[in-house]
Parts: sequence; C-alpha cells; structure tokens
Amino acid sequence: MSTTILARKQSEFREGVQAGLSIAIGYMPVALTFGLIAKSTGLSVSETVLMSLLVFAGASQYIALSLLAVGTGMFEIILTTLIVNIRHFLMSASLNEKVEDDLSFKKALYAFGVTDETFSVSAVKEGKVTAGYMFGVIIMAYSSWVINSGIGHVIGSSLPTNLQESMSVALYAMFVGLLVPSMKKQRKVIVLAGIAAIGNTAFSQFLSTGWAIVLATLVAAVVVEYFSKGLNGEGKTSG
Repeated sequence: MSTTILARKQSEFREGVQAGLSIAIGYMPVALTFGLIAKSTGLSVSETVLMSLLVFAGASQYIALSLLAVGTGMFEIILTTLIVNIRHFLMSASLNEKVEDDLSFKKALYAFGVTDETFSVSAVKEGKVTAGYMFGVIIMAYSSWVINSGIGHVIGSSLPTNLQESMSVALYAMFVGLLVPSMKKQRKVIVLAGIAAIGNTAFSQFLSTGWAIVLATLVAAVVVEYFSKGLNGEGKTSG
C-alpha cells in the first residue's frame, strides 16, 4: 500500500513539474530583466537573489525597485507592495477550496508560491489539486524566477554602464505591457489608471514619492469600486 501511495505522489509531482515548465519558461525574460534593472538600481547580486527568494512576486519586486530608486522609505515600500498583492488573499482562498484536505504546514509552504501564473494553472486543473502537484508547479516557477534574477544581474555586470542605466526604461515597459492588455478588456482599468496618475501628480506636491503612490492607489481603487457598484446597482434596479 505504501509503495502505491509513494508512486501516486511521485506521479502527481511529475505532473506538476510538467505543468510548471511553461511558467518557468515564461518567467525567464521577466526575471532576467528584473536582475538587469536591480543591477542598475544599485542592488548587489546577493541582494537581488535574496529579494527573489523571499518575495517571489514580480510586480511587487519591480515596484520596489522603482521606489528604491527614488529613495522611498521601507514602510512605504512594504505598504505599496501589500496593496499590489492583496489579490493573493482571494486567490489563496479560492485555491483552498480546490486543493485536497492536507496538513496545515504543507498548505502554508506552497501558499508562498501562489502567483497569478501558478494559481491559473492549478485552478483550471480538473479534479482536486494535490500537494504533490502544487509543489511540482511551484518549484519550477520559483527556481526559474530566482535563478534567472541572479543571471540577469550577472549579465548586467558585464554590460557597458550606459546600457545598464538605459535598462531602467524596461521597468516602465513592463508596467505598460501589464496595463495595456487589461485596458483592452475592461474600461474600468483605464479609469483606474487615469485617477491614479492624476492623484499621484497631486499628492506628490506635498507628500514624498512613496506616500503619493500609496495614497493615489488607494483613492483610485476606492473611487472606481464605489462608482462601479453604484452603476451596477442602478442597472439592476432599472432592470
């Protein structure tokens, strides 16, 4: 019986590794770019790898770099990245309904590896999601992100200084690349981005850069959600 269970768990893990391979490949260019930008921002290779090891959140790490570049304080960076990643609470809660009943410490371990991509792959899997499958998916994604972050930094060290400094443009290109597809699907994203930009410009007149971003993000989210719910409520009432 124990041999059968072991074989089943190994099979589930291999299935997770296969599913995570596509994520690992997709992470390579983004992680390499992160390493390059981290180098131009002034982080050492060990600091870059350590950030990827402990944070493992692409958007948050990119935002942290931009805030570090303008001298933002630690608390403001933590609060900003918390706001950006607050959707992970919902993703984890949703995934918890799909995963098999297991020991809490196992769930806590692979919960660290829940990203937009690992969640999407696991959420569309038919049937219950096992711990072995989750660990397979996450190990592939996590390894790719951390290793390629370090490689990107090392490559950046061998590039000319002017080229290293120009890599900061990739940060804004990354944000545009994330924003434009969402803008095509939902008008609400366009409004959100516009309010956040206006708010950031206004708040930066009397607040530090970090706090201006945090406050603009919060205000934009609240305003958009308030009006979208109001419009939805009117539509239901009139219908």
